[in-house]
Amino acid sequence: MSSVFVRRLAFASVITGCLASNALAQTPAPGCGGDLGAFLEGVKAEAVAKGIPARAADEALAGAQIDQKVLSRDRAQGVFRQTFLEFSQRTVSQARLDIGRQKLKQYADVFARAEREFGVAPGVITAFWAMETDFGAVQGDFNTRNALVTLSHDCRRPELFRPQLIALIEMVQHGDLNPATNTGAWAGEVGQVQMLPEDIIAYGIDGDGDGHVNVKGSAPDAILTAAKFIQSLGFKAGQPWIQEVTLPESLPWEKSGLGNEIPASEWFKLGVTPRDNETSFGDLPAALILPQGRKGPAFLTYPNFGIYLEWNQSFIYTTSAAYFATRLSGAPPYLKGTPDLGLDDTGMKALQARLEALGHDVGKVDGILGSGTRTAVQKEQARLGMPADGWPTQALLSAL
Repeated sequence: MSSVFVRRLAFASVITGCLASNALAQTPAPGCGGDLGAFLEGVKAEAVAKGIPARAADEALAGAQIDQKVLSRDRAQGVFRQTFLEFSQRTVSQARLDIGRQKLKQYADVFARAEREFGVAPGVITAFWAMETDFGAVQGDFNTRNALVTLSHDCRRPELFRPQLIALIEMVQHGDLNPATNTGAWAGEVGQVQMLPEDIIAYGIDGDGDGHVNVKGSAPDAILTAAKFIQSLGFKAGQPWIQEVTLPESLPWEKSGLGNEIPASEWFKLGVTPRDNETSFGDLPAALILPQGRKGPAFLTYPNFGIYLEWNQSFIYTTSAAYFATRLSGAPPYLKGTPDLGLDDTGMKALQARLEALGHDVGKVDGILGSGTRTAVQKEQARLGMPADGWPTQALLSAL
């Protein structure tokens, strides 16, 4: 499990209450647990060994405490049960679009620099900015130092969080974070676009010229730091990330879904039509995604969509964030369509249990439409001669 994956899963729970923790209990790692004072001395020694002054470690760790609320949040089994239409309609609101467009104008020079230096479209950054913290308005109220001390001391996943604690000490050394007062998300993310200390150290940019990287209080710092980070995830300048399309009545639906990329031009030949009529990216590999089946909104995703999956592995979140970015870049609202009614929680669990009995790996039987369940649904739809669009319905459940 990559640190990017953990970070984005963690913050998804702050925004939507949808953490789906699948980390297994691990054997206690060296340097975790036990007396807190001794643990902090070990952290200090590690920081000093990495070249950080002892005084910075002392300043960062003075008064550190275990936060039981962080542990409770880390143990929580959140669920993400909203459909794409429900979640995107709530998150990509007119109010957020209006504020986003105002921010694009207010910080036009900063966004121009971000695109010039890192190749990231302004709408992409702004959509993350909106969805993560409502443009900095909701950044989390957990003491960042205590959150990382807690998760590093805890022996469940110390190897993921201890490096973040060391990086936080380095931020204190640079004067970029006050350990006593800085707050953020429960898993240690900081700032207006919610980044972990290691990423801030690696990609932080002083956008306002004050000599510090302040992703919490400075919009220019947050925008440019986010742009550099997004570039590091593989974003390619000048390429699309997602494109709304309309569909013909009949398609080889089994070819739809993430991971089933073919050249976009092949989709166009099959009658998949971009709403913006832009077909100049036909040579790029593209997947046709149908968040609520063939009768709902439809999109082609391009290689740049991969940065969304790195940011957050929730399919509904990533598709909504990518769609949000297109709206800020001038695209119209998507066509809602008339998707078939999906299954409720009880129905989804019954479907997953049946799919599991048929030999499919759906992960946990939890009522959540994850990638494993979508894939299994699509295979069973194809076997039964139904349109294999990956959208589970009562008709499928009854047929099984």
